[in-house]
Amino acid sequence: MAAARRITVLTGAGVSTESGIPDFRGPHGSLSGVTEAGRSATPDEYLNDPEVRRRVWRARLHHPVWTAEPNPAHRALVELQRAGRLRALLTQNVDGLHQRAGTRGVVELHGSLLRTACTDCGSPGDMREALERVRDGEDDPDCPACGGVLRATTVAFGQPLDPDVLRAARAAVVDCDLLLVAGTSLVVSPASDLVPLAARAGAAVLICNGEPTPCDPLAGALDRRPVGVSLPELVAVPVTGEGPVRTWGDPSTW
Repeated sequence: MAAARRITVLTGAGVSTESGIPDFRGPHGSLSGVTEAGRSATPDEYLNDPEVRRRVWRARLHHPVWTAEPNPAHRALVELQRAGRLRALLTQNVDGLHQRAGTRGVVELHGSLLRTACTDCGSPGDMREALERVRDGEDDPDCPACGGVLRATTVAFGQPLDPDVLRAARAAVVDCDLLLVAGTSLVVSPASDLVPLAARAGAAVLICNGEPTPCDPLAGALDRRPVGVSLPELVAVPVTGEGPVRTWGDPSTW
């Protein structure tokens, strides 16, 4: 941290658990709602079954994201950006807490629960506005533009990431001198693939996570403390020296 001048950060659910958001395994967690069996609904079930959608909308009304507040880990990364050392912040989280804390230009790998999109015409919308319609009595609010099915702009497990988002993330990890990983188990691909990509490009890797990850052997250092403790302390480390910054460029041009 003392030598790093150009830091890319990759965050996961562990950064938001200290804000009261449960750590659901997989990028969609409970955000797609549940079927009658209690498991997460698949995209096809959501699209084709009105009863599943009604259950999902009711569940979204009470999701903890609406009452959660940024915690010290989120605020520490804001300070890293203000210091001019943050190359990019990549997150697997869909709760918008990094942005609420004040970080600009966040790359949301798995989309956002705070936005909607129509499955027919693609029109974007605000999730809060759709939820207000649910509170007013609509159990399955449709697209205001075409009447199609509304969905959250989250990426369900097994669905591909937006190619532009993935390209930006890959560029960020090969264009940094340190990849700081915080609060992610690194078992969900392709986000987990960013760590070996950074290591191959010559970046140092620092993993802050309470449990071991498959990428631990690639790390120069591991920090098992809660990220609300570790990130503020790491960001506060004084910068020393003028180490080289490696720039490998956009991997799509390799």
